[in-house]
Amino acid sequence: MRIKVTVVWCVWILALLWQHHVVARFVVEKNNLKITSPRSLRGIYECAIGNFGVPKYGGAMIGAVVYPKANQNGCNRFEGADASLFASRPGGFPTFLLVDRGECYFTLKAWNAQKGGAAAILVADDRIEPLITMDTPEEGTGANDDGYIEKINIPSALVSKGLGDSIKAALASGDMVNVNLDWREALPHPDDRVEYEFWTNSNDECGAKCDAQLSFVSSFKGAAQLLEQKGFTQFTPHFITWYCPQAFILSKQCKAQCINNGRYCAPDPDQDFSRGYDGRDVVIQNLRQACFFKVANESKKPWQWWDYVTDFAIRCPMRENRYTQECSDQVIASLGVDVKKIRDCVGDPNLDAENPVLKKEQDAQIGKGTRGDVTILPTLIINNRQYRGKLSREAVLKAICSAFKETTEPSICLTPDMETNECLVNNGGCWQDKSANITACRDTFRGRVCECPVVQNVKFVGDGYTHCEATARLRCAVNNGGCWKGAQEGRVYSACIDDHTKGCKCPPGFRGDGVHSCEDIDECKEKLACQCPECNCKNTWGSYECKCNSGLYYMRDNDMCIGKYTASVNSGGFIIWVIFLVIAIVGLVGYAFYKYRIQRYMDSEIRAIMAQYMPLDNQPDASVQLQQGV
Repeated sequence: MRIKVTVVWCVWILALLWQHHVVARFVVEKNNLKITSPRSLRGIYECAIGNFGVPKYGGAMIGAVVYPKANQNGCNRFEGADASLFASRPGGFPTFLLVDRGECYFTLKAWNAQKGGAAAILVADDRIEPLITMDTPEEGTGANDDGYIEKINIPSALVSKGLGDSIKAALASGDMVNVNLDWREALPHPDDRVEYEFWTNSNDECGAKCDAQLSFVSSFKGAAQLLEQKGFTQFTPHFITWYCPQAFILSKQCKAQCINNGRYCAPDPDQDFSRGYDGRDVVIQNLRQACFFKVANESKKPWQWWDYVTDFAIRCPMRENRYTQECSDQVIASLGVDVKKIRDCVGDPNLDAENPVLKKEQDAQIGKGTRGDVTILPTLIINNRQYRGKLSREAVLKAICSAFKETTEPSICLTPDMETNECLVNNGGCWQDKSANITACRDTFRGRVCECPVVQNVKFVGDGYTHCEATARLRCAVNNGGCWKGAQEGRVYSACIDDHTKGCKCPPGFRGDGVHSCEDIDECKEKLACQCPECNCKNTWGSYECKCNSGLYYMRDNDMCIGKYTASVNSGGFIIWVIFLVIAIVGLVGYAFYKYRIQRYMDSEIRAIMAQYMPLDNQPDASVQLQQGV
């Protein structure tokens, strides 16, 4: 039965590729291998990243190559003299074990190398051909019966036959071959957001790979949701489907494995058409998971997909016969998502029509640009490049962290278990001010950068390695602007001037560079002040004191003594009081005279007005004046 199923799926895959009028394009993901010695081999070479183990994305490894005298294909355990060569020694380079391709699985070679103490494994191709991706064995071969594949933690790389032969020849002649494996540019890192896709499957009965997927989703959920909620990543889940060739649409196999009249199909979970769940059930659940993400994404909560997938795996497993729409609806409702929207998105699986969600998924399987076709399940794609290596939380998170533009990584990427903080050793070789606890070293996932910092909104400028200087106003608030500052005798002086954007200048009474030192000027000794005949000079820190003989008063601006101190003070005070008194008297007299003039003027005006209507006491009556002939 399994042979028949395999044949059917081979036919389906070929038909799918024919329908798209393309030849499958599988992109081999590579990293750099730099040989530093011997001189004859110096250079940078390409090597293919293995799809197992843990590639050091974002980092590099330096090691010395060892080629065993026996067991040169690495198919057996390394014991005896060869094994002792692999273990790293204090002060020595880690061992990169070189083995030949052939006779056993790549994963078994890596496992034997790891158990022998090697830090990495290089597999030399045994034929002249383009580099290929070393993958894990197919399910059902018995190659992973003891589960060793999931335990491989060293990185692996395939090198060309020509390079492998050259390394072997150099080692045979007694040369030491030192190699730098570099993964820092294995993934693009253009900006401060990483876009990644996870091609997966809802099937939970496909063996070790399905178990690995479920384990990864469960362990990675917290980190994925945190990165998504903070806007550091943009995540999209995808699901691989095939279609049934026209000639097989009415067959029992296609009807059991497909929906929408053979357009979207998945393999039978247990590869037995007569029992258990069918591929059709898997396709429908894949569609429900894709629709859940679509609805959650439209509500601005795409991270809920991780909750749905992990809860469904726990509550609705195939082995308990709960892999059903009813159980799925219960999970969806418990997460507060509209079940009707999911059902509308899924549509009718029995229709002879395209489903827009699954059609989009099939189109996305075909690679574009630098990304190859998705042919391995599961597959992780980060910034449009396929991830290679173990599907584990730590390994995948490191790969995602390496895809951020340097200095934009989230804090989760800079924890001690994720990377080494180069700033902790000799400050990373960058500028620092220990007294103010200010440094230009900025830790990044791929290393460190020496970049003058911004402290309390004050920007420092410089090369970051030997010099950083505070600029702009208010710079004196941060480490006194990098200028000299001193306190003595209850006085504080600074060479930093707040209204200057840069530079340091010793204050009056001091001389020096203003940065490292300002020394007090002895004005008395250098005859810079208090030099009048009656003056007595005494130097102080940052200034001086000058007193006059016989009680005379010292005028600092003119550097001279005048009058008696007490007389000048008393007479000056008396004169001031006299002036105030005179001014007050003049003011009062002026005010009284003013009031008098105003009163007289008002009286004369009132009399003139009243005289027009009635005789006044001191004015003769008009009739009397007429009688008198006046």
